[in-house]
Amino acid sequence: MPQTFQSLRDLMAHGFDTVIDVRSPAEYAEDHIPGAINLPALSNDQRAEVGTMYKQVSAFDARKIGAAMVARNVADHVDGPLAHHDGAWQPLVYCWRGGQRSGSFSSILQQIGWRADTIKGGYQTYRRLVHDALYLDPVPHRLILLDGYTGTAKTALLHLLAERDVQILDLEGLAAHRGSLLGGVAGGQPAQKGFESKLAQALSALDPDRPTIVEAESSKIGQIVLPKQIWARMTAAPRINVKAPLAARAAYLTQAYADIIADPNALRARLQPLRNLRGHAVVDDWEAMLDAGDFEGLATSLMDRHYDAAYARSRRVDDREWLGEVTADSLDATGRARAADDLAALIRRL
Repeated sequence: MPQTFQSLRDLMAHGFDTVIDVRSPAEYAEDHIPGAINLPALSNDQRAEVGTMYKQVSAFDARKIGAAMVARNVADHVDGPLAHHDGAWQPLVYCWRGGQRSGSFSSILQQIGWRADTIKGGYQTYRRLVHDALYLDPVPHRLILLDGYTGTAKTALLHLLAERDVQILDLEGLAAHRGSLLGGVAGGQPAQKGFESKLAQALSALDPDRPTIVEAESSKIGQIVLPKQIWARMTAAPRINVKAPLAARAAYLTQAYADIIADPNALRARLQPLRNLRGHAVVDDWEAMLDAGDFEGLATSLMDRHYDAAYARSRRVDDREWLGEVTADSLDATGRARAADDLAALIRRL
């Protein structure tokens, strides 16, 4: 009998040994239940072929050829990635809406003797629970924003706080982006739905009774848009300010963005959109520093002539509650550790 889940927390605590997403690889790549493995009932091409036949020939012919494809694919999965499971294994299977693909797949597993079941409503049920948690239901967590100018090592400090038993939420890590014009990382960003799945899972694992430290962000991280309820909670959250001298910030950015610096041509291309904002002469100066290999000088100028000015303007228009401030004289490993200790002590006092 298909399993019914009323909340995201209930679904995450499903109790089955393995969750199997039997949708096509393309569907799975866009988003899936965290931890689910992909054993497609139909490949991308097969799904397209069956869909075309359904529209252009008949539903009966589409189902007949689809059933044959599913049976062959499930047989391959049983002989391959599922072959090592014993008779006590309990898989939970889902497809797009909990219909033919997951039903056919789970039925074959049940005939073998495995205690397989499906999710009522399939992926659409899961997606609705994620959407409700991020766009409709108020976020119950007590957020505190870690704020500060560009280059104050906020992301690194966030991870150091986690090592000090402070509860954190790493939005940039979930979005696979460092949150600035130069913030892209290798591999690119997840799809919006995939990010929301990761975010919902991360929130469900947090204790709402403990403060959660989040890096101050804009409403977009790269191409990812922060969902309505988490953004509303962040805009109302109090903040802790992190300060560091410009020279220390430039040295840290040169280290933290070493992957960007390693490709000068790509870095040059990323600077070009700033010509309309900062002027050609300023960007020409930055390119000259890039050509000379003066990366700390470039980082210093970018912050002094672009990032800090934008940040100062945003501070003037926002009505923010400040809980305290931590100053780091340096942002090398020792300086970051000392700042993290000070932050953790301040958070515990709060």
